Parts: sequence; C-alpha cells; structure tokens
Amino acid sequence: MDEQKRLLLAVLLSVVVLVGYQFFFVTPPPDPNHTQTPRESREPVPSTDPSSDDTRSTVTDYTPVKQKSSASSDRTEPRDFRNISVSTPLYDMVISEHLAAVTSQLLKKYKASNGSSTELKQVVDPRLPQGTLITGTRGGIIEGLENAVFTADTDTSALNLNRGNQTLTFSWTSPRGITVHKIYTFQADSYLIDCNIVIQNGSDMPVTDALEIITPGIFDDETKKRSRFAFEGPVAYIDNEYLTIKPKKIEEQDTFNGDIFWTGYTERYFMTAVLPRIEGDSHLKLFYDNDLAQSRLVWQMDRIDPGQQKEYPFTYYLGPKSHKVLSQYDNTLKKAINFGFFDILAKPLLITMNFIHDIVPNYGVAIILLTVLIKLIFWPLGTKSYKSMNEMKKVQPLMMKIREKYKNDKQRMNQEVMALYKTYKVNPASGCLPLLVQMPIFFALYRMLYQAIELRHAPFVGWITDLSGPDRLFHFDFSIPLMEAPSGIPVLTLIMGASFLLQQKMTPMAGDPIQAKMMMLMPVFMTVLFINFPSGLVLYMLVNNIISMGQQYYTQKKFSK
Repeated sequence: MDEQKRLLLAVLLSVVVLVGYQFFFVTPPPDPNHTQTPRESREPVPSTDPSSDDTRSTVTDYTPVKQKSSASSDRTEPRDFRNISVSTPLYDMVISEHLAAVTSQLLKKYKASNGSSTELKQVVDPRLPQGTLITGTRGGIIEGLENAVFTADTDTSALNLNRGNQTLTFSWTSPRGITVHKIYTFQADSYLIDCNIVIQNGSDMPVTDALEIITPGIFDDETKKRSRFAFEGPVAYIDNEYLTIKPKKIEEQDTFNGDIFWTGYTERYFMTAVLPRIEGDSHLKLFYDNDLAQSRLVWQMDRIDPGQQKEYPFTYYLGPKSHKVLSQYDNTLKKAINFGFFDILAKPLLITMNFIHDIVPNYGVAIILLTVLIKLIFWPLGTKSYKSMNEMKKVQPLMMKIREKYKNDKQRMNQEVMALYKTYKVNPASGCLPLLVQMPIFFALYRMLYQAIELRHAPFVGWITDLSGPDRLFHFDFSIPLMEAPSGIPVLTLIMGASFLLQQKMTPMAGDPIQAKMMMLMPVFMTVLFINFPSGLVLYMLVNNIISMGQQYYTQKKFSK
C-alpha cells in the first residue's frame, strides 16, 4: 500500500467518523412495509360502535401546538375539578381529576438544567393539552369518558408517601350508569406506578369495546433536530424487539401488532411507558398531527354484561432511562436502553463505566479509566500497527527512488514496489487493518457516551460541569461560526486537536509534499468536527490520543534499533 492509498484510507476513516456517526447513531425506523407478526390471531380491534372511526381521538378540545404557547393556552378543561399532588422521595406528581390523567411529574434527583439549584426535571411536557397516560375507549361506547371529570377518594389535595405504598382511586360514572375506576398505587422507592382500570357495567346493555391508554409527546422542529443523534418519539417493545417509530413515518405505518410488552414515548434521557400486567389482545396505534405525536396502547376488553365488572391492570413508568434504575425492575423496561446498531458492544461499555464509577465517583475519571482499559485490550493490535508504520518509514527512501526511476512506467513501478515489500518483509495492510478492527468499538463508545443519562449534568473538573454538553470555558453573548450555543472557548477540544496534530507529526509522512500537507489538515478537520460534541466524547478521544502517542513512541523506539 503506497502513500496515496494510505492517504485515501486516512480520509476515508475521517469521513466515516463524520458521516457514519450520523448514519449509524440514528436508530433506523422499522420497515413501513413490514407489519409485526401477531401471536396467534392478534388483529387490530374492530369497533362495535357503528359510528366509530379508526381516526377517532379520545383527546378532545386539542389546540394545535404552537412552539411558544403557554400551558394554560393549550388546555381546554371543564371546571370544578381538583389537581391531586403525590410526593415521594423520587418525584412530585400531579394527577388531574379531569380524565384522571398525569399533568406533571417532577423528578427530585434530576435538575431541569445544569447549574439550576431548585428547578427539577419535568417529564410531562406542559404543552400537552391534557397531560399524559389518558384513558379512553376505541369505539366510544362509554359515552362521555373522553372528557370525564373523575372524583378522587381523598379529601386532601396533597399526598405524601415516604415509605411503603399508597393507593389513590379516581371514579366516574357515565350518563348510562357505566362506572370507571382508575386505581393508582404508588411506591415510595420506585418510579413504577400500578394503575388498575376497573369498569363496572351499571347500564342495561353489554359493554364491548377496547381500552386506549395514550402517551403523547411534542415532536416539533426542535425535537426533530435533536432526534437526529439520539431518538425522541414513540417507542415500543413488541415481539422481543425494540421499536423506534419516527413520527414522519407514521403515515406509512400507524399500527403494530404482536406480543406487546410496553409502549410509550421517549426523550433523550427520560421516558413515559405503559406496561400491561396480563396477556391480552392488543395492538399499538400511532397518530401524528400539529406537532403532537400520540402512542396508544389499544387493549381489547372482554364483554361486560349488565351488573358485571372487569379489571385491567397496567403499570406506568415516568422516569429516567438509566440502566441502573431500569435493571432493578422485573420487567423488560431495561430494553429501552438501546444503542441501535452497536448495542451489543455499547451496553457492556456502559455497564463497565458504571462499575468504575461505583469505585471512583467521578464520571470523567471513569471515562479515562474505561479508555485505558480499552487501549490495553487492543494493545497488541496497536503495537502491530505502529510496528508496520515504522517498517514503512525505513523503506520509504528506497520507495521514492523506485518511483522516480520508473515514473513513466506505472506497471514496472508497482512490480518493483511489491518486490521491495517482499524483500524487507513489509506488509502495508498490517498498519491499517488493526485500526479498522477497532472502529466498531470506537462507534459503540461514541454512541454510549452520547446517550448515557449518567453523564447528564455530571461534572468532571474545573469548567467541565456537564459531560453531556459541549466543552466551553466562559460564555460569550455573541455567536461563533460553526459553534452551537453556548459560545465559549472549547479548551478541552483544542487540546484534543493539538494531540491529533502531535500524533500526526509522529506518524511517517507521505513522500508527496501535497499529500503531506493534506494529512496535516486532518487535526483541524477533527477539531472542527468535535467542537459541538459532548465533552465526555472529547475527553475519551483526548485520552485515547495520549495513550496512542505513548504506545507509538515506545514501539518506534523499540523497533528502530
């Protein structure tokens, strides 16, 4: 492999970092032409109501979402209802008697923004017209449920739960005498909330319909931009497969059948999910309109004759996408920690990083030690690569003479170069293949560090107070080209760029001066590429470069004798 091929490979690897990161790190949507195979005979639930339409929404009075609208202007609700607050050591939740839906969920262990001392992370977007975890029926047979005002079985509007569990029941009766109970059970030490929906038929006609539990989310232009790198939108775990459904693809496929373990809506670091606690005939139905994406778990109800009742148990989750948290639960919610194409490699890296953090409680140090561990594992491959580079450096003067001598005879020149490789036992490919072998680890680690909630607002040292955010020393009130807000001095990124430059100078240069200059531009390219990346990723690359330079120096010194 001559200098031109080595240059081509270097450029190719850099392009792979830039383009491949965006391509692989965005989880591809499911094939719109592929529908999940139902278990036995699971088909979408037909409505028994002649007036039912499959596009019917149980969320009524919806005002199209405006990016700058307030919560109050987006909600149209009936009067004379209470908001019941529930406080546990983990969260402060508000459940409205209107629809008995969750309208607020503040997480006590997560701040809304870095540097905020009091403002907690809000899981329920205040722009949602009626909150989340809304219950309705597909065919609308329980008349009035779509705008029902329930009554809570408590005289107080604030419940405090410091230990154990506590139950809160919301009840409502339709004009025809059908009573719906939503029985919430909260646990002091868990983000999981049980919700049993009990339907009592006090009417003179049988009830046959399908329950809907709706988890909506705002998917506007800003969310679309964020979702390019870490998916946000409707998610589900169906037939042992983790699905992410881009809202723009919902028009192509809006129904998913199969064995549904859970459905919901995810942000980069947090999610809302609904888990059925019994087996039943169900499917997932999706809607997207006016920046509002709705994920609906549709659950076929048994026939309820007059005077009878049926109970349908579910579990709700509103909390962090943390591997530590979700692994505590005896369910499949841990599958929401998914790194796409590189999941099989990224997840062990996450577990290892968390293990290191348990010993050394600083995620910056954990990233450094994880990088050292990875470099030790691949040390033999790196040594082989640097040894090959050193051998190529030795034969380079002879190669230049051959090229000069046979510059008008390309075929003869290639023959002489190959003979030179054979004489000096040089394998040009051995310097590049070890790098290619490590590329999957490279991308897996990038994906993990970008999505891990553990790095959210995690400080390292000095000005680096958030390993999930870009590296900035000082904040300027003016914009800088190519730099996303906030503007500042990317100190760690510049040091990383300098390490690329130093490493480039240590590497045998191409004989062609033009090619050599192009290679020297690569550190500039990589610095610009990393300027908006999370500082945790920049830290990894800096440490990786430093160790690589040390290994390269040691190898060159050892084999140059």
